[in-house]
Amino acid sequence: MKELTEVHGKEYLQGLTSITNCERRKSLKQVLQSKQCIRIIESHSPISAMIVEKTRVAVDDDYLEFDGFWSSSLTDSLLQAKPDIEKLDANFRLKNIHNIFDVTTKPMIYDADTGGKIEHLIYDVKALERAGVSMIVIEDKTGLKKNSLLGNDVEQTQDDIESFCHKIKMAKKSQITQEFMIAARIESLILDKGLEDALMRADAYVEAGADAVLIHSRKSSGNEIREFALRFRAMHANVPLVCVPTSYSHLHYQELKEMGFNIIIYANHMMRSAISSMENVAKTILSEGCSSPIEQDCISVKEALAFIPGTI
Repeated sequence: MKELTEVHGKEYLQGLTSITNCERRKSLKQVLQSKQCIRIIESHSPISAMIVEKTRVAVDDDYLEFDGFWSSSLTDSLLQAKPDIEKLDANFRLKNIHNIFDVTTKPMIYDADTGGKIEHLIYDVKALERAGVSMIVIEDKTGLKKNSLLGNDVEQTQDDIESFCHKIKMAKKSQITQEFMIAARIESLILDKGLEDALMRADAYVEAGADAVLIHSRKSSGNEIREFALRFRAMHANVPLVCVPTSYSHLHYQELKEMGFNIIIYANHMMRSAISSMENVAKTILSEGCSSPIEQDCISVKEALAFIPGTI
């Protein structure tokens, strides 16, 4: 009995992380320095993050893996069946991050939406930094949040440059460590304000202290983010450039890398696929009267239990 308990304990401990918050926070900058372009994917729960952490595929004699997690306000809201309007505050989302960090080791980038009021943002920065988050992304919009991919189909208001630069400066001033990063997300292309406005804002945000720039686009061709990347690189050769290829999903990682992007975020795919799969299972069990037709699409109970070390 003692021997079995010790083995079970060892397996359980293997499932816990062996990285400090400080080490995790530093790791994003480290991986950016070692790779020209990294892959980040949305993880909305500990189990989704564990899947991301464990997933490796062999491609052309090389092993590929994701380099970190994206904490998405959209998918965190969907997980709670709440509207994506910044209803979930940072402290609520932080609890989920702590649970993810309990069972993983990779760095995290946090979707901070507009960042809210500056007076609140400076506390959120400190809390996220202490927790081990490596980067937060703040978008240059104001008012009640609307999903960017809705574009001008809904009312969305972009912040003025001076005000958003002040927000960046205050956020940077509130951080404690050198490795923590703050990225400015530009919504000009989303709101059809054009490339020149986006580039003007990018330059101003970098001058205000932004550690990285995320350019967002809802156009499927990818042409406008290609042009933005080309011209941004002419102004700022070494500032990390971030994209979220949800709308232009056909563009390959290698293409985006060659454009000059350093961080590619797959922002909502783990949640979207989970919803689709769960809905299909529910419909099939009802329509077929039993679960047999969908058993082949589910891992076995034994496999599910074995996924977590120490469970069996």
